[in-house]
Amino acid sequence: MAPTSMPCPCSSLVALFVVLVLAVTGGEARDPFACDPRDVNNKNLPFCRVSVPIAERVKDLIGRLTLQEKVSLLVDNAAPVPRLGIKGYEWWSEALHGVSNVGPGTKFTGPFPAATSFPQVITTAASFNASLWEAIGRVVSDEARAMYNGGSAGLTYWSPNVNIFRDPRWGRGQETPGEDPVLAGRYAANYVKGLQGTDGNRLKVAACCKHFTAYDLDNWNGVDRFHFNARVSKQDIEDTFDVPFRMCVKEGKVASVMCSYNQVNGVPTCADPKLLKKTVRGQWGLDGYIVSDCDSVGVFYSSQHYTKTPEEAAADAIKAGLDLDCGPFLGLHTQDAVKRGLLTEADVNGALTNTLSVQMRLGMFDGSEPYGNLGPRDVCSTAHRELALEAARQGIVLLKNTGPSLPLSRRRHRTVAVIGPNSNATVTMIGNYAGVACGFTSPLQGIGSYAKTLHQLGCVDVACKDDSQFQAAIDAARQADATVLVMGLDQSIEAETVDRAGLLLPGRQQDLVSKVAAASKGPTILVLMSGGPVDITFAKNDPRVKGILWSGYPGQAGGAAIADILFGAANPGGKLPMTWYPQEYLTNLPMTNMAMRPSRSAGYPGRTYRFYKGPMVYPFGHGLSYTHFVHTLASAPTMVSVPLNGHRRGNSSNNISNKAIRVTHARCGKLSMSLHVDVKNVGSKDGTHTLLVFSAPPAGGGHWAPHKQLVAFEKVHVPARSQQRVQVNIHVCKFLSVVDKSGIRRIPMGQHSIHVGDVKHSVSLQAQTLGIIKS
Repeated sequence: MAPTSMPCPCSSLVALFVVLVLAVTGGEARDPFACDPRDVNNKNLPFCRVSVPIAERVKDLIGRLTLQEKVSLLVDNAAPVPRLGIKGYEWWSEALHGVSNVGPGTKFTGPFPAATSFPQVITTAASFNASLWEAIGRVVSDEARAMYNGGSAGLTYWSPNVNIFRDPRWGRGQETPGEDPVLAGRYAANYVKGLQGTDGNRLKVAACCKHFTAYDLDNWNGVDRFHFNARVSKQDIEDTFDVPFRMCVKEGKVASVMCSYNQVNGVPTCADPKLLKKTVRGQWGLDGYIVSDCDSVGVFYSSQHYTKTPEEAAADAIKAGLDLDCGPFLGLHTQDAVKRGLLTEADVNGALTNTLSVQMRLGMFDGSEPYGNLGPRDVCSTAHRELALEAARQGIVLLKNTGPSLPLSRRRHRTVAVIGPNSNATVTMIGNYAGVACGFTSPLQGIGSYAKTLHQLGCVDVACKDDSQFQAAIDAARQADATVLVMGLDQSIEAETVDRAGLLLPGRQQDLVSKVAAASKGPTILVLMSGGPVDITFAKNDPRVKGILWSGYPGQAGGAAIADILFGAANPGGKLPMTWYPQEYLTNLPMTNMAMRPSRSAGYPGRTYRFYKGPMVYPFGHGLSYTHFVHTLASAPTMVSVPLNGHRRGNSSNNISNKAIRVTHARCGKLSMSLHVDVKNVGSKDGTHTLLVFSAPPAGGGHWAPHKQLVAFEKVHVPARSQQRVQVNIHVCKFLSVVDKSGIRRIPMGQHSIHVGDVKHSVSLQAQTLGIIKS
């Protein structure tokens, strides 16, 4: 008989551990999601053993689940499995530009009343600063983990939105990184790296790139996203819409992709195996799960009538590659789909393998929290607030500066009239998919830290339906040394489910700006808050409007950032991430036409700077500084050899005689070219310069090729009257290729034109055949 054992001190150790966690984090310690070391029944099960490979742990867990339990895990509010010690979990949390209160997975309560609210994505994208995007992601994931540890948030965040800002009226354009696919893709990859960390086996939080694909219409002219069938060419899918998602998966290593509400060429995206299984998981190699936009499986059944029965809808979605349903649909109908033979239990197991693997990479089955040291003190910290301010400064774009009239002088402009419906904005500054901000600095408050202010709204709100408050605003402008008008849009004009009718300022805002500018004693500066572009041709051409700033939606510290730019404490370096069109651009442009390229015969103008050649208010990439930068190309190749794989003789004429090599037939590898660019600051102020590098394909490359396309961008700080050398690497296959009408990506041979500011350089690409395999 074994000797009587001594009383185990385990419970005391656990209690001590909890006390220590409480002391470090300053909040309540969260019980483990699963595999609780205090649970003697389950802690030693194979799926709880951290030393076992994740694939084996997942297989063990799935083997222990009943079909009913499996189905209950296919939805965002996944049910608990008490007999295995697994708690329920809410998958739906959002972190577009800070931990958000959109979605039931996050609660701002108790020790977590707020979180840092960074500028809306369109503003942050205007910084063209990849390291900033990653830094923001790291801060957001710190705060998300801290809130998870305190029981206030999840670990799966359905952000970022990397759809292309195709149409300037789209209400959700503010959520995106803009109109250029390479910009959007680099934003996606870097923000995701910040959120998830760079250890592929251990996720800090799990990000999600959405909404796949060709999703950029919410509610326009009687057409809504739940019924819209986006008819998209293979060329535009490959050339534009899929680019940021591909970069997000392949370079960002994102843990999730969300399929969208709309159909693409007659098939709901969440039921299309070509999109989900073949492309996202097969070609791009997604290591993670695919989730539906919320209720979109139900939408393609009940609104799009894509299937006859709900069981067929559930089966189609899972067999297409969907792993998780945001909504109840799969939980209600999957078991019956299996019983009817429309789906196998192995199909369900495949979906669960992908979701459970992500949860295990998050440490949710480890019995302890890998980031358990994070707590309330790590949310809204001084460093995080400072980063929100710096992000806003970097994203603000100086559109006009006559004179120059900016920056304002604290000595000469001691009294400033601050006018406009957004002049004292707070919540407006954080845009949509935001949470509860740590605190706000409005434009009025920011300017007030530099000068005495005379404040008048001029309009009750951005709708600006009458001129009843105009006179008070005009009187204030007559008295002040300078006038700042803070105008623009808000979520009542552009938002999810709200697409804009036009591009002009709402109501009588334009009238207010013109009348105030005409009466102002000092310089008049127009500051615009908006997600989408605004036709402000009148202000651009008005000599009384001396300066124009676009701040997007600049986040919780937006007012301080605007004031810092206005008074020269910060030198603007942002560039527009989207084209600003005149109102007339919309004349023959239904939002439902997905074509990127123009059609002369149809009078269709084309979309984005890559394909549209008509009049613009401000072009993509426009942005001024308080200093002046000059570019010089220090070194660049004049010829690059493109080595070809051995290819079949039958294909050789197709490849070489057409002077456009299939990317798949080239030995791409690390095939890149390097430019060395000297950036000289010839002005009197230190500044950070955004170096944008474009390429144009050889002449005669076909009308289907873009006029030019962004191939690289770098951010460089250059002190006054000094010079910095910047190395720019351009991957030939990724960035000097174009897509033909069949959707095939090709590298045009011949002279490519590289544009760096005012500098143009030609580089010749030449095919180098390494061998021919005979048929």
